[in-house]
Amino acid sequence: MVVMQHVCFPKLITSVFRKLIVYKLVTLSLLQHSKAKTKMGSHESFFIILCLLHVSCCVSFTNFAFGDSIVDAGNNNYLPSLSKADYSPYGIDFTPSGGKPTGRYTNGFTIVDLVALGAKTLASPSLAANAASHATLGGINYASGASGILEGTGSLFVGRLPLRTQIDNFEVSRAEMVKMMGENGTQDHLKNAIFSITIGSNDIITYFLPNLPFVGNYDVTPSTLQDIMVSNMTFHIKRLHKLGARKIVIVDIGPLGCIPFVRSIHFLPVGKCHEEMNTLIRGYNQKLRTAVHRLNQEKGSGSVFVYANSYQVINMMLQNYRDYGFENVNDPCCGEFFPLSFCLRIGDENEISTSICDDRSKYLFWDSYHPSQAANFIIAQHMLNGNENICSPLNVRQLHNYKL
Repeated sequence: MVVMQHVCFPKLITSVFRKLIVYKLVTLSLLQHSKAKTKMGSHESFFIILCLLHVSCCVSFTNFAFGDSIVDAGNNNYLPSLSKADYSPYGIDFTPSGGKPTGRYTNGFTIVDLVALGAKTLASPSLAANAASHATLGGINYASGASGILEGTGSLFVGRLPLRTQIDNFEVSRAEMVKMMGENGTQDHLKNAIFSITIGSNDIITYFLPNLPFVGNYDVTPSTLQDIMVSNMTFHIKRLHKLGARKIVIVDIGPLGCIPFVRSIHFLPVGKCHEEMNTLIRGYNQKLRTAVHRLNQEKGSGSVFVYANSYQVINMMLQNYRDYGFENVNDPCCGEFFPLSFCLRIGDENEISTSICDDRSKYLFWDSYHPSQAANFIIAQHMLNGNENICSPLNVRQLHNYKL
C-alpha cells in the first residue's frame, strides 16, 4: 500500500493589508526568538505558527523533483564535482539536520522542501543509498547543482547530472517501483504524484560567460538559444510523461540579471540589473509557457502540465522587498558582494565563513547565486496557492486535488 505524507502550508492571504498585519503581529511576538543565537528567520517562525494554529489546509503528495542547485537536496555530494554545498554555513537553518550541511545550496529549506514541509520524510537525493525506499513516501529528488537543460552546461564544474541523466535515473527508480508494486501499482502511484522541473538558469548564465576554454559558451543568437532550450525541455517533459508522470510542474527562470554574481561580474551598481540577460529570460519564459500550454492541449484531460511563474514572484520581491519583510535584496547574506566573493569556510568547522549576515531572514539572497530560505518560503507559498498569473492552469494545491 502506498503511504502518502501530509503537508502543512499556509494559504496565500489575498488581501495585502491583512497579510502584512498578520505578519507584523507574529514577527513582533517572536522578536526575542529572532535575536537568539540560532537566528531562525521571522518568515520561518511565521510559517510554523500558522501551521500550529491550523490556519492552513493540509495536502499530501509524493514528490519527484528535477532541476539544478536551486532544488538540489544533496546529489552533488556523491559526485566528483566542483559545485558542492556540503560545508558550513550551508544548511545552518535546516532544522532536520540540526543546522548541518546536507548539500542544499541555501541556509535552510529549498522551494521543493517547503512545498512539502510537514511530511515525515522529505524527498531523498536520488544518489543516496536509501533513495529507492523513498519512492512511495516523500519521493525522490534528482536535481543536481551546476546542471542544465543542455548537455554541455556546467562542464566547468566536472561532475553534475544534466536533465537527461536525471530522467535516466528516474527510469531506474521506476523499475525498482515496478518490482515493489507491479506495473499497474506503479502507474497508479505515479499518476497521483507531483513532478517538478526547476532548471535552465545555468544554461543562461553559461551563455553570457566569456568565451574561455572549458567554459562551454553557446555561440548562437539569443532567439536560437531560447528555441533550443524550449525544444530540449519539451522533449524531456514528454519523456517523463511516457514514463508515467501525469502531474508536472514546470518552473520558469527567474530574473538572473539581478542576482549578486551577475551584477558583480558586470560591475553593476546597487539597484541595477543586467537587462540584456533578463530580456532573454523573459523571451524564453514566454516560449516555454506556450510550449506548456500546447502540451496540455495535446495530452488532454489525462494529464496536467503547470507553468509556474517564478520570474514574477522574485521580481515582486525585488521591487517591493519591504512588503515581504526583507531589508537587503542586493547583497548575499554569505560572502561579500564586491569584489566577487563566495560563501566559503575558512579553517575548521567553527570558522564557517569569511562573512555572514546578522539576520538571515532579512536577505533575499543567501549567496551570490541562490535565494535564502526566507525567499524560498515566499516562492513556495505562491507556487502552492497562487492565482493563474503565477501558476497556470492550476496551482500546486489545486493540482494535487485534481482528479485524473
